[in-house]
Amino acid sequence: MEIVRQQRSHQNDAVSTLPLYRSAPSLEVRLEDFELFAMDRLRVLKGISDGLSRGKKPEEMEKLVDDLWKANMRHQDASPDVNKDIISHFVLRLVYCRTEDLRKWFLSMETVLFRHRFRLEHADARRVLMAEFDLPRQPVSSVEFENVKDKLIQVARSTNVQTRPTADSIYYQVPFEEVPELVAGRRVFIHKGYAYVAMDQVVSLVVTQFRSNLSKALILTNRKWTSTIREQEKDRLAPIVEALCTSYLGPDYSRPKEFGEISINDLDQLADHSFPLCMRHLFVKLREDHHLKHGGRMQLGLFLKGVGLKLEDALSFWKAEFSQKVGAERFDKEYAYSIRHNYGREGKRTDYTPYSCQKIISSTPSVGDHHGCPYRHFSEENLRAAISRMGVSSRAIEDVMDKVQNRHYQLACTLTFEAVHGSSCDAGINHPNQYFSDSQKILQAKNNAGA
Repeated sequence: MEIVRQQRSHQNDAVSTLPLYRSAPSLEVRLEDFELFAMDRLRVLKGISDGLSRGKKPEEMEKLVDDLWKANMRHQDASPDVNKDIISHFVLRLVYCRTEDLRKWFLSMETVLFRHRFRLEHADARRVLMAEFDLPRQPVSSVEFENVKDKLIQVARSTNVQTRPTADSIYYQVPFEEVPELVAGRRVFIHKGYAYVAMDQVVSLVVTQFRSNLSKALILTNRKWTSTIREQEKDRLAPIVEALCTSYLGPDYSRPKEFGEISINDLDQLADHSFPLCMRHLFVKLREDHHLKHGGRMQLGLFLKGVGLKLEDALSFWKAEFSQKVGAERFDKEYAYSIRHNYGREGKRTDYTPYSCQKIISSTPSVGDHHGCPYRHFSEENLRAAISRMGVSSRAIEDVMDKVQNRHYQLACTLTFEAVHGSSCDAGINHPNQYFSDSQKILQAKNNAGA
């Protein structure tokens, strides 16, 4: 992939560091940076998505975006900072151009990010960015301002704007269809088809243009990806690109950390109190049917490994269940190998990682399968019943179902966690083993407080 620094006709060398991502340029990128930079930006975009899904207020979102950017995208040196910004954007443009749903999500999150960063620019930088977009606007003259001043003051008063328009205020005359969100919110005065936009409102005009340009660019990128790039890079970049949108970005749960090993004797109690719904469902089905298909065995088996079930105990646990249906001899021949394999004791000796929420959500269970994400794959009736059995109140269930209907499955799981434990989870649930770990911390704290 080729990446270049944005070429910009600066009127002032210190004007702006905010790229417009108009063209993908020529810059050598190490393969590890290609992936790492994209994952760092993805942390920012997913954090923004979580914040919006949780209904954070505008001022809370401003702080959240600022904290996310500083935590994931800053470099000590200004030059790498700009490069990382541009590289990560274009890598994720490749990742998220491939389907309509991916494009829609990326477009929305990048627009929110651009809006925040544009607001941080000083007035001179904003004017230069507006000029680069070649926006359809015309400065309002002092004479014309006096003619409409009373109307502008009325609009400012009705929208609770603290600063009233004065002779020094900068306004632009813009075709009203270019600022739909300002018109919809009745935040501008409209006269003869033109909206009078204050300097502190031009973000709406710029963001609309940015969104339009990026939307078109994603379509073009998809065509290039489909026609040439995917085939040319099938052995190098394509696997990274195709995996990034479902990448897990949190801690490694390959091995238990806080709580060490768990006993087979504790599994039923742990499943009842600290398993997320996806694992709880698999555990219950295994107890009922004494069998799970491959997808279910992998999803539950790696989860149990991550929460601290030793290999020997895992073999005993699965054998005790499966032998009731297939017999002990068949279990040893057909199933024991894969359990040892998951623990890195067979084959390539790979120490396999428990599945993340993204991986589970993106799975496609067939008839007779029990793996996958209940919030995505269950019918509404079955999901309501399953959540109710976890002790979630009717009101909380409605909140969960609202998130499910809007396809915010991880947030639905987060709300379930909060309802079950009576405790907030601001970071959100991103991994079944995180759910277990956070649950155990809360339960142990309650036990210690009651001791």
